[in-house]
Amino acid sequence: MGAGTQRTSRGVGAWRGARGCICVVATNLITNCVHLTGTYERFNPKMPDSSAQTHRRQLWIKPVNIDISLHSACRRFLGIFMAWKMSANWLFRFRFSTCRPIRLGCRPRQTFGLKSDCESSGDIDFSSVAAAWGGLNSTSNAGQLVIKSTTYSATLVKHIIEVNPPAVTLLVVDENSAGQRLDNFLMRHLKGVPKTHVYRIIRSGEVRVNKGRAQADTRLNLGDRLRLPPVRVSDAVAEKAASPAPAREFPVLFEDEHLIAIDKPAGVAVHGGSGVSFGVIEQLRRARPETKFLELVHRLDRDTSGILLIAKKRSALTHLQNQFRERETGKTYLALVAGAWPSNKKVLDKPLVKFLLPGVNGLEGERRVKVTGKDDVDGMKSVTLVKVAKKSERFSLLEVTLKTGRTHQIRVHLASEGFPIAGDDKYGPFEANQALQKLGLKRMFLHAWRLQFTHPFTQARQALASPLPRELESFAAHPHVIAYAPQPNPSV
Repeated sequence: MGAGTQRTSRGVGAWRGARGCICVVATNLITNCVHLTGTYERFNPKMPDSSAQTHRRQLWIKPVNIDISLHSACRRFLGIFMAWKMSANWLFRFRFSTCRPIRLGCRPRQTFGLKSDCESSGDIDFSSVAAAWGGLNSTSNAGQLVIKSTTYSATLVKHIIEVNPPAVTLLVVDENSAGQRLDNFLMRHLKGVPKTHVYRIIRSGEVRVNKGRAQADTRLNLGDRLRLPPVRVSDAVAEKAASPAPAREFPVLFEDEHLIAIDKPAGVAVHGGSGVSFGVIEQLRRARPETKFLELVHRLDRDTSGILLIAKKRSALTHLQNQFRERETGKTYLALVAGAWPSNKKVLDKPLVKFLLPGVNGLEGERRVKVTGKDDVDGMKSVTLVKVAKKSERFSLLEVTLKTGRTHQIRVHLASEGFPIAGDDKYGPFEANQALQKLGLKRMFLHAWRLQFTHPFTQARQALASPLPRELESFAAHPHVIAYAPQPNPSV
């Protein structure tokens, strides 16, 4: 008989090759239950070295015939397994993938803390085994195996068993999260986890609310207990958590225990996103760690300055967002445009539609908005009211009130009428913006000037105002500078 095959006297049964990386310890446990009659000797780990060496030094897991009693084998294997499980505080993880024979020679046995057939009878050093699999051997370098092996590498072991795997998270719903949908609650707590994965763990029942299943639209109540399964975040989110946003305070226009209104400067995004690591909300949270709840009520463009509302309670957030949705707020902006605005243009109601510019190498380009026809099914209803604050032959300072809150609504509506906002690099003419930059205008002239809303707790009507930033006020005080800027193209 060859070294790779050992036949029994009965010649019945076969053990097909194990798939993938089967633990050597499991192989030793099984061989204790198997009567290998190829040499007509029962394997005994306590036999002398001279007797053990009569066995072949290399065992190929290939089709072999085994003389075994099913009842006695199961009984013996179960006893050995239970004793091993109770004595050890770790478990091996197997991965079954390809059908490949595993060679159990001296090197692999040494690798997993086992004495080879050349050295002893095969006793197991469980501490060395655990250290080799977990990369936690205190007598060797961290993450390295005890002895270099060509069969089992450190990379393979690292992928099979993680040193710090994700753990189950238990949460209790507080007053700031009461009434929120389950999916929105998870989006806020599982930063960096794809939205599709969040909905998948909800549907599969891995997310438990008060020890029971729940739907994505389930409303959470105060005191509900949630169990979240282990999840992994992307590398980008992990890097972001390692380097959080710098703390920063912003000028405060109004603040109480329910909300805060700040004067946002131009050039700062309201939140982190594509191409932006952090924004106003992340910086404010870092500056106020004692405030448990801070959420944006609405948004402003990065290049727009002015009033920005931030809720400090969940109830205030819901109440204020409902006011914006039902158009119960009054938002007025100051915008400077080149040219004399016609006095008959007071209402702009062209529908708007979003689109993407062509990208590079097949990637999606930048997001833009344009006006569309009334019959366009994708068009979003948009209403903008325009009032002239100051006017000359060369410029117009406009008070623009929004009745709907579409993306880039003011910028697109004014540009569609042939009056793009001064300094608008997305919808304005390039030549005019270059000339204005030479004259001192380094940003877009759009400012969130006034805001009216109903206070979510007192129900009193609040009216806030933000003065023009110094750079815009000084530029608007000298209207003759617009004379050097070329006239905008009406076709823009």
